[in-house]
Amino acid sequence: MLVDSPPEASAETAPAPPNRRAMRSAGLLVSVGVLVLVAVASIAVGAKSMPLEHVWHGLFQDTGTYDDVVVAERLSRTLLGLLVGVALGLSGAVLQALTRNPLADPGLLGINLGASAAVVTAISFFGVTSLSGYVWFAFFGAAAVGALVYALGGTRNATPVQLALAGTALSAALYGYLQAVMIMDDAALNKMRFWTVGSLASAKNETILQVLAFFVIGSVLALGLARPLNAMAMGDDTARALGAHLGRTRALSMAAATLLCGAATAACGPIMFVGLMVPHIVRSFTGPDMRWILPYAAILSPVLLLGADVVGRIVARPAELQVGIITALIGAPVFIILVRRRRLAQL
Repeated sequence: MLVDSPPEASAETAPAPPNRRAMRSAGLLVSVGVLVLVAVASIAVGAKSMPLEHVWHGLFQDTGTYDDVVVAERLSRTLLGLLVGVALGLSGAVLQALTRNPLADPGLLGINLGASAAVVTAISFFGVTSLSGYVWFAFFGAAAVGALVYALGGTRNATPVQLALAGTALSAALYGYLQAVMIMDDAALNKMRFWTVGSLASAKNETILQVLAFFVIGSVLALGLARPLNAMAMGDDTARALGAHLGRTRALSMAAATLLCGAATAACGPIMFVGLMVPHIVRSFTGPDMRWILPYAAILSPVLLLGADVVGRIVARPAELQVGIITALIGAPVFIILVRRRRLAQL
């Protein structure tokens, strides 16, 4: 008797029809075009109005004028937004596949809070005041929490539920520590207030160079996990029968998510909902195949992040709203809609 394969299985074992593959490929090209347009808008549009010829001059004929300096700052901000967007999209997609929870995001395993707790510690106990100092504390805090979650979850025998429970428990403890330190230390509270919102405004070339290697390694690692994650989506027993190494795949997935989310949080603070929304939306038109989800998430996440950053610069001129506020305003209602749709689908 023949047994129908689950949708996840067909995504990996049966090739997609040629017309569907062509549509997906065309969609990727369109997504790249949209990303280019949004990146150009991120450079050209800001809290300060500037003619396009000044923007062009600042990009290719920098003479040190005020407008040229503004364009150079926007260029750094846009590059960081691209990197952070890619990192959040890929880490969200990997964690959703790893935990088999389509509503998971990089904050589920406590990585964001690990970075935040490390920054508070650096400010309150070590007197760190510069962004270049925050970056390393934030990254190592994220890495330490990622490793601890994996250890508490059972390392090689970790299941998606165990990883999620370990992350939730650590998140609760870290949140309590974070609030206690900031309440007792007014200086830490004042310095953390801006960082914890999530912003690209303080982007500098030095910051980008500090975290670039982590972005590159994490991205390559995440993209290389597409096939093993597809196999794991069919269940542990089926994945083993297909030759997948479950422990290694989970360890590498945790490493990729930690590198990406840790570097993104270190560079600009915790930015919520991007890693949740984009992979979930992408899955609705690509299906469950990670070989398509990951590239789409890597392209469309920076579209959302840079678009939100541009909106934040426009709506409050001559001031601006941090990108973390805009993504939260967009993400909260989208998250509610996604949860309601999921509940209705289960009825």
